[in-house]
Amino acid sequence: MPPQKPAKGKLLIAEPFLSDRNFERSVVFVCEHNERGTFGLVFNQSTNLFLNDVLQEPVATSLPLYLGGPVEQNTLHFLHRLPFIEDSIPVGDNLFWSGDFEQIVSMLNVGKITEQDIRFFIGYSGWSAGQLDEEIQKNAWIISEADAPFIFDTPTNQFWRAVLRRMGGEYRIMSHYPTDPSLN
Repeated sequence: MPPQKPAKGKLLIAEPFLSDRNFERSVVFVCEHNERGTFGLVFNQSTNLFLNDVLQEPVATSLPLYLGGPVEQNTLHFLHRLPFIEDSIPVGDNLFWSGDFEQIVSMLNVGKITEQDIRFFIGYSGWSAGQLDEEIQKNAWIISEADAPFIFDTPTNQFWRAVLRRMGGEYRIMSHYPTDPSLN
């Protein structure tokens, strides 16, 4: 089977021994991939922050913030599975990026959006034109399909392993690799 290409709506799974500490055991959701480069959000790196920690006007519920990547960590991004949010950008089957933030805040305040529907990120992951393709050729990343139920229903602390297990075969075996093989 030929290797998959990065594309909007795909997952980038860090190979088990990727030496870049920014992406160790990370899974990145690709929001945009074109001739200018790639924009994505790390789906499984939690922070000690909550949404209310970065908002001037707190919302009724405080959702955890995830580290979307090492770039511009003073920016807020979100992925969701809410097709009715205005100005959302479709990035996969029932997956949306961004949208009308005031509408989101309003719906959070009345309990119409839950943590199972949306994920907030500070910062993002970015690659210049051709950079991600080079990294994939060096086997730094594995590409997988993404779907909303799996993304939002899988615990983030198990996400990297769960994606590889779901892919099966050699990837399932990779999911058991130790973080530091010298400790094995």
